Amino acid sequence: MGKRLKIVMVLAISLLLITAVSALIAGILFVSDPSGQKMGMSTAYLASSPFSTYLVPGWVLLIVNGLMNVAAAAACIIRLKHYPLFVILQGTVLSGWIIIQVILVQDLNVLHYSMLSIGLILICCGIILQKHHKNKKQ
Repeated sequence: MGKRLKIVMVLAISLLLITAVSALIAGILFVSDPSGQKMGMSTAYLASSPFSTYLVPGWVLLIVNGLMNVAAAAACIIRLKHYPLFVILQGTVLSGWIIIQVILVQDLNVLHYSMLSIGLILICCGIILQKHHKNKKQ
């Protein structure tokens, strides 16, 4: 694996783990306190969404952006057969999550921009890793 590809791999794993840790923490806090107070939030933020508490979003955050990002990072580290696809999938899921969240809560802030950027970078990293992975097989 070349130097540039190693940088892409380290970047992908780092972003997956950063996203996972933040999602696990936020998800656990939302599930343990669906009012959002442990996160310094109010259910008023959800007024324009279909949710009255943070319980369901907390579980989705915990599983989809938390545990699945840990799994994708692990797949990269052990170089599971289709690991680049896991990176692309998690980047797509994160980007979709943020876009849907912005639509539902009708708010846009720095965290949204940051997480959307991470999602898009993950997609790019996954595509680069996928191209290398395919070329390596030939």
